[in-house]
Amino acid sequence: MKASETFVDEATVSVAAGDGGSGCVSFRREKFVPRGGPDGGDGGRGGDVVLVADRNLATLLDLRLRPEIRAARGAHGQGSRKDGSQGADTVVRVPLGTVLFDADAPAGAPALVDLSADGQRFVAARGGRGGLGNANFATPTRQAPDFATPARAGEKRRLRLSLKLLADVGLVGLPNAGKSTLLRRISAARPRVAAYPFTTLVPNLGVAEVGERRFVVADLPGLIEGASEGAGLGDRFLRHAERTRVLVHCVDVGAVVIERRDAEADYETIRRELEAYDPGLLARTEIIALTKIDLVADRADLDALEARLRGRGHEVFRVSSATGEGVRELVAAMAHALAAAEAA
Repeated sequence: MKASETFVDEATVSVAAGDGGSGCVSFRREKFVPRGGPDGGDGGRGGDVVLVADRNLATLLDLRLRPEIRAARGAHGQGSRKDGSQGADTVVRVPLGTVLFDADAPAGAPALVDLSADGQRFVAARGGRGGLGNANFATPTRQAPDFATPARAGEKRRLRLSLKLLADVGLVGLPNAGKSTLLRRISAARPRVAAYPFTTLVPNLGVAEVGERRFVVADLPGLIEGASEGAGLGDRFLRHAERTRVLVHCVDVGAVVIERRDAEADYETIRRELEAYDPGLLARTEIIALTKIDLVADRADLDALEARLRGRGHEVFRVSSATGEGVRELVAAMAHALAAAEAA
């Protein structure tokens, strides 16, 4: 199965908790036991539908294939004061970073919960309460109640699940800017790379190491002009940048030589899309990586561009993922920026 088929970051499911069991109407009738009285038991409570964050999952594919989730109903009460058993809960595991919304709520409604910690639980639908048997209603003046209370139905609702990757560093840039190749160079991740745009169709995660420090890096694909409005793939994957603490902006300087492109204009294009999606993204620590410098014959041609970018207050590194030049320094800067962000 292809990566684009296994990575799913949106799903809508219907959840239904179990109904409660009904209370029982029963009277004790035993030989040699006069005036036995009522002995109807209570119904059992219905099971809950519970969502649990699991760090070992990375996709909502299972829920895309399972649009209806139900919990077991409670058993009915019986005579001899036998209460019905409680319905079993249905536990559904979802990836870390899953945000839950009420699918039927108005647009812009706040999220129900953000499952961002391993093992965090959320009861998506509560089971119905069981009915009371007639044994509960016996009094000195009402010694033979012939009624019981009915069970209550379990909750039902539609949920929209949205996955936002939990990564420390996000790699952003235009298609074919060298993000996937850089991720392959600094981690054990093996995203697909090729010499044409939109090679990467899904976000990829890798773990980078600097000394004893390890951090997660995400390659966020599909950003082009108009991405915040739905162009390309950016509107689907821009939200994955929300959780990152540091952004590494990859600017392809090889295209300056081969295609005569304006590298600074490419940089501004991505900045505008980030701002249009969430202005808060521009406040994140940003590192600029001038990629594919192995294609630049005269490195002095980059001096003016680098000076202008440094003038914006950002660290700038010249890197080549093909040769490894500058990569170690860039990764060390990522680790330093993360430490600073954590301290702040």
